Amino acid sequence: MKLVVPELSLVVLIGVSGSGKSSFGRAHFKPTEVLSSDSCRALVSDDENDQSATTDAFDVLHFIAAKRLAAGRLTVVDATNVQPEARKPLVALAREHDVLPVAIVFNIPVQLCQERNRARPDRNFGAHVIRRQAEQLRRSLRGLQREGFRHVYVLPSPEDVAAATIERQRLWNNRRFDHGPFDIIGDVHGALPSLPTCCRSSATMSNQWTGRSATMWSHHQTVERSLSATWSTVAHKSRMCCAWSWAWLPPVQPYAYPAIMTSSCCASSAARMCK
Repeated sequence: MKLVVPELSLVVLIGVSGSGKSSFGRAHFKPTEVLSSDSCRALVSDDENDQSATTDAFDVLHFIAAKRLAAGRLTVVDATNVQPEARKPLVALAREHDVLPVAIVFNIPVQLCQERNRARPDRNFGAHVIRRQAEQLRRSLRGLQREGFRHVYVLPSPEDVAAATIERQRLWNNRRFDHGPFDIIGDVHGALPSLPTCCRSSATMSNQWTGRSATMWSHHQTVERSLSATWSTVAHKSRMCCAWSWAWLPPVQPYAYPAIMTSSCCASSAARMCK
């Protein structure tokens, strides 16, 4: 099973203790990308099993996650996360930093999780804890998307966990792989008669001013990309300019950036045309 996650996202691992979350995190993500509640509990109390330190541990985890997301780093949260109140601040954190929250659910049979925990000397809680976590997970499964998770992947067996792979999906606005030279067109303001003139003048090696408001700066004789901006005055003319830009010299695929719109109608139409 291929799990597609945005290259910049907050990945939340969800499952009862012993379901394989930590092993999965180590196998598919960088050590620095995974924030473990157990590790944070150890940081504040020297004991990753000290439940009295849980509140402080999650304060630390949320703080580090916020710093990573602010720096544009994919972040993985390794905790049980079976309760809605545990997931809510994570979804809020993703929204605050304009990244997508992704849920990977380890819906492993309870008996297997109990066997794994019995084999771990550092896990001294009873089977009733696993059963309670499993029940909380079961009640959560159908509502994860309503909570705000954009992608939800459920792994129902150890075989599915072992076969799963992670594919990092490049964000649509990640243009770091694009290199110039570029042709830049600005101050269009719905001036459709001026726009073709600017585009035909792309080899002039200087600023070009035409009869109305469109301007262009070019430093390359062969047009590879164009960036058209500020379609902000008249809605129908803005749409015409945008449509012309996308039709111009295919497959150049010019970028189109609308600026501040004068009305919600204009903003909506430009957004649809320019995405």
